[in-house]
Amino acid sequence: MTAGQHPRLADVFPDLTAEIISLLREDENDPLADTVEDLLFYGVCTCRSTCTNLLTAPRGSSGCWVVQLERNGEDVIWLSLDPTATTITDIEVCDGRDLGPASRRRSVSPWRTA
Repeated sequence: MTAGQHPRLADVFPDLTAEIISLLREDENDPLADTVEDLLFYGVCTCRSTCTNLLTAPRGSSGCWVVQLERNGEDVIWLSLDPTATTITDIEVCDGRDLGPASRRRSVSPWRTA
């Protein structure tokens, strides 16, 4: 599946996208905030059955960098970054909120075109 066949994260999860941007701007006005609107949504990670990370790059793109976004001293979102630490490759929502059906693992991607 090519990048043109994937929806933007902002179209699938508009509230989450807005929150990530807001938290990044609060936290030292991180330049990553300017990249969030254009992230694509590649589905839910399938590395293991309990993984619920939202992929914003092809599977396997993640590096060793993590940005922890907090609210009131509690981690709410973790952003995994590529090896250059300039691109968000996946998102983990740590506060247990329900993001709706698009965040649940499916056997067939709802964004696959015929």
